Amino acid sequence: MSDVDSTALPVKLYYRIGEVSEIVGVEPHVLRYWETEFRSIRPQKSRKGQRIYSRRDVDRLLKVKDLLYSHGFTIAGARKRLREGGAEPNTAALAVAVAAAPAAPRPGEQLRAALGEIRRDIVTLLSELDGAGMGVEIAGRTQGATAG
Repeated sequence: MSDVDSTALPVKLYYRIGEVSEIVGVEPHVLRYWETEFRSIRPQKSRKGQRIYSRRDVDRLLKVKDLLYSHGFTIAGARKRLREGGAEPNTAALAVAVAAAPAAPRPGEQLRAALGEIRRDIVTLLSELDGAGMGVEIAGRTQGATAG
């Protein structure tokens, strides 16, 4: 895979960018660039905003370095190879899945429909009461004939 075996990594839950830079053998700015190019590499951020890489992130970075430096792939070619291997999300498949998914209702849409139905019921009841000769007062207004 690479000149660094992933089993030779220090046993830690998380690695800082400087450690990962030494392990992978590239400068930190290269790691930050690869984050923008490969969706599968997404380190977490600490409270201070520092990148914290998991072991899986380090393994993927080693694979990316191997593809780019040892096998001579371009960024696009490495991304495609990782996608074929299942390590990189397939953006074309995601776009198709999003397009095929039914549109989610807007948050207030169901409430608006329910309120519209209630309003129609109230208007129907008021017209029935008005047709029966009963006056109904709503919010200071008199609806229909007033009994009195």
